[in-house]
Amino acid sequence: MEGVFPCISWSCTPCGRGHRDASSGVDVPIYTCTTAQGTLRADAKGALATEITSIHAEINHVPPAYVNVVFSELPQDSVYVGGEPGAPLLIGGWARRGHPQEETTRLALELSAAASRITGIPERRILVVIQDGPARSAVEGGQVLPDPGQEKEWLSRQEA
Repeated sequence: MEGVFPCISWSCTPCGRGHRDASSGVDVPIYTCTTAQGTLRADAKGALATEITSIHAEINHVPPAYVNVVFSELPQDSVYVGGEPGAPLLIGGWARRGHPQEETTRLALELSAAASRITGIPERRILVVIQDGPARSAVEGGQVLPDPGQEKEWLSRQEA
């Protein structure tokens, strides 16, 4: 069933790849793309991960290497929209709080358009939600993350 997505639940899906230790940088933005199994081809996943990375890096002014993208495919009988089996593309993102709201809205809009263009899934079946939280609520490489704009100072402390 196509339509509006009334809710989305969040879960941690560690990818086990792409993480660096604290001496290399802040590897924070996390995007989880959730679909029913068989919805996305491998080449579409690669292209979507590349585009999510590019859009996030450009809008939030971070190096592309900081962006993590994980794909989670659920059995087709585990994905519902409006109480009916469905095939949406759910893109959930997390970033450190402090980015201007206008940029976050632009980020969500650009991600939705890119996901539709790359996957062929109509935008009406794509939900993009960007959540943010205080940097101090996240730890990577054993270090509490810096607020946006404080990366250089944070990195210099890590290297000392």
